Amino acid sequence: MTQTKVIDIRFVDSEDDIALCIRLRREVFIAEQGVSEELEIDGEDGVSAHVLARLDGRPVAAGRVQYAGGTAKIQRVCVAKDCRGKGLGAELIRFVLTEVSDSPKISKVRLGAQMQALAFYRKLGFSPVGAEYLDAGIPHQTMEIDLRGSA
Repeated sequence: MTQTKVIDIRFVDSEDDIALCIRLRREVFIAEQGVSEELEIDGEDGVSAHVLARLDGRPVAAGRVQYAGGTAKIQRVCVAKDCRGKGLGAELIRFVLTEVSDSPKISKVRLGAQMQALAFYRKLGFSPVGAEYLDAGIPHQTMEIDLRGSA
């Protein structure tokens, strides 16, 4: 009999939960990808909404959202190395899309995707916008979803 894993994704605002999000980002972006501490810990965490995913109680994925005008910008999405390929990143993004689409003030969701993740975000409904650019020395592409566009 296979044991079912329980995933819990939610926006968090306690200092402890935000610290867990930042710890995951340090593991993925700083330790694995070589992003500098100064670029990753950019002073924007205090003005961001943080989302944390736990698998059987263990923090395994995180991201943050910033709001400007009618746009929600998803940032710093990461999944613990040993949990990749299990759909957790997609579940986290779908959770954020569902939550922000409930707000009548938000009409667009934007993110900066690493080039190697473009297909992942396309499957979630994002479309590329503009030219490729470097962020922390890593090639990226802006992608968006228009929440109020016609189907």
